[in-house]
Amino acid sequence: MFWSAQMVSLLGTWMQVTGQAWLVLTMTGSAFRLGVISTVQWTPVLLLSLYAGVVADRFPKRRILIVTQSGMCLLALTVAWLTLSGRVEYWHLLVAAALVGTLQAFDFPTRQAFTVEMVGRDDLLNAIALNSSIFNLARVVGPAAAGLVIETFGIGWAFLLNGVSYFGVLYVLAVMRVPDRIRAREDKAIAEIRAGLGYIGRTRVVLGLMVLIALVSVFALNFNVLVPLLVRNVLGGEAREYGFMMSAMGVGALTGSLSLATFGAKGRETRLALAGVLVLGLSQLGLAVITGWTLSAAALFVCGAAMVTFATSSNTAIQLTVPDELRGRVMSVHSLVFIGVTPLGAFITGSLAEYLGSSVTFGVAGAIAILTGLGIRASGLLRATTAADRTEASPRPAGRAGATDGRGS
Repeated sequence: MFWSAQMVSLLGTWMQVTGQAWLVLTMTGSAFRLGVISTVQWTPVLLLSLYAGVVADRFPKRRILIVTQSGMCLLALTVAWLTLSGRVEYWHLLVAAALVGTLQAFDFPTRQAFTVEMVGRDDLLNAIALNSSIFNLARVVGPAAAGLVIETFGIGWAFLLNGVSYFGVLYVLAVMRVPDRIRAREDKAIAEIRAGLGYIGRTRVVLGLMVLIALVSVFALNFNVLVPLLVRNVLGGEAREYGFMMSAMGVGALTGSLSLATFGAKGRETRLALAGVLVLGLSQLGLAVITGWTLSAAALFVCGAAMVTFATSSNTAIQLTVPDELRGRVMSVHSLVFIGVTPLGAFITGSLAEYLGSSVTFGVAGAIAILTGLGIRASGLLRATTAADRTEASPRPAGRAGATDGRGS
């Protein structure tokens, strides 16, 4: 039931992502201001992720998610009202983006850690693959649906439908009965953050994956900035075509996630993550020189498949390595390097696209992705962890108390 409700909510989220990008571009016509919106939205994730990991480890995750999901629901409905009433201004979108980003800073690591509480470690790989599948199915349907809704009814309806889509998730979270894994407070938050960072620093594979994720996220995953510019300025399309091009990438991502779920990747996660980065870079180099609709859609399809292969494989490798008592803090660092660096990436991408155009910027992103993948591989950080490494990397307590299990109301 949770996965079904999550699917509907993600569908609404992708409708809002598409609608927001098109609304900013329509209002301002500026690639730079589009990048600023992304920067403002993800800056709180950059600033708050580490503390959010401590919160996720200390408090019942289900209740944290109820708070974060409720807040994002209210914000989506507020922006919908502003847009439908004709009152929306650029600064409204900046404020909403900042508030959504603040909630997402706590939502991301909590939701990832909550997956283990729902399914257990034995089914973790399948759960991550399932979550990736529904995420990318929503990525396929959401932008295309948003394009049709925007063209038929107006942009405000994309925000409204997203707000309504949260109702199912909130109901499921309210009635769900999952034991709350509450860890007693061990020390000050800064000491607990240091414990999580220390574990990452001592675990070679986790450290290597975090570095790879951070560099690729900054330079090669800014599709929400570049794709609308590609559609409008290079291909000469409008909202409907933008939605379908985003869906082409979504179909690729769905294909990649279903392939991983079907054929499995256990023991090969790091190799698949590297392969995903290299193919992502090559497909972005293709977008730098392609000017036709069909080939652009095909290149975005490959981008989607490569991106989800990289993201799912690296996430799985980290989740299977980290101990439960550090999961929230480690996954908060994952959120930081995967999503929190988006402000920097969006600012760089938006600035480059403003002066060089989307095609050249795609080429720069692709080249950096390839060089990053090859560099991390050559560094040896992603070599298999030995038994000695695992002993050295085992968690060191920050204070006195351990963890307790309780049951939420």
